Amino acid sequence: MRPSLSETLTFFRILQIIDAMGCIQSISCKPRSFRESIIVLEVSSSIDSNPTSIDESSNVVLRYRTPHFRASARVLVLPVARKETWTVGWIQACNHMEFHNTYGNKGMSSWELPDLRDGKIEAISDSDGVNYPWYGNTTETCTVAGPTRRDTRFTVSMNDNFYPSVTWGIPVGDSEASQLTSIRRDQSFTTWLVALNQASGETVVLRTVRWRMRLHIQVDPDEPLGRRARLTEPLAQEQPEVLVRNEPIPSNATVKPNANDAQVLMWRPRFGEPMVVIPSKY
Repeated sequence: MRPSLSETLTFFRILQIIDAMGCIQSISCKPRSFRESIIVLEVSSSIDSNPTSIDESSNVVLRYRTPHFRASARVLVLPVARKETWTVGWIQACNHMEFHNTYGNKGMSSWELPDLRDGKIEAISDSDGVNYPWYGNTTETCTVAGPTRRDTRFTVSMNDNFYPSVTWGIPVGDSEASQLTSIRRDQSFTTWLVALNQASGETVVLRTVRWRMRLHIQVDPDEPLGRRARLTEPLAQEQPEVLVRNEPIPSNATVKPNANDAQVLMWRPRFGEPMVVIPSKY
């Protein structure tokens, strides 16, 4: 005997409930874990196409501004059964840094991360220095407090770029006369989309992005202010990569110090011993 239309529809509704909830409500089942409840709907990552811009408006320093790295993720969290609080957001670490400012045949100044430079660590936190381990705490994170009865949807996003000042004159001398001849910078970062349990510290890595920022600026110190510097490469940055397989987060990439506080400015003369110009803040 064939089932009636109403019986068939009822059967399919039951299947939908099973598919959506993982169990029939009348039967006791284990609550879904947060790891099973979070779904990354979309991840996008890019570096703006504009080239690095150069600002020669100051007679003391040259400034440049690199294009922005941007990352964004749309996230869905299914109803959370337990009383637990999770933060979802972006964590970033620097795993390579070369930042050399050359002053003709006099030598060069160099921003350095000593522990990273010496191979003592494989990466260092690039947190804002306040909201460890997060890159920031505005658009970069979202907090979900369970239990919840409905789906939670949100977007977390971040952006990063460089806007430093480099002295025209040698940083250890008394003269402000222009002697800067070259700026080279090459930095690499790993950026993770992460869910973090605020009570237990359990961490779920959802996505991993790797990106790099490079530049070379040639400077003619004999030219008048406003016509000294020229960007030689690259005019367009290599685009970030969202990895197929997630990478683990090194433990020191989530704690103090962050890169800004740990870096030191060195003067490395062509002849003589190197010296610290600006010590680390940590």
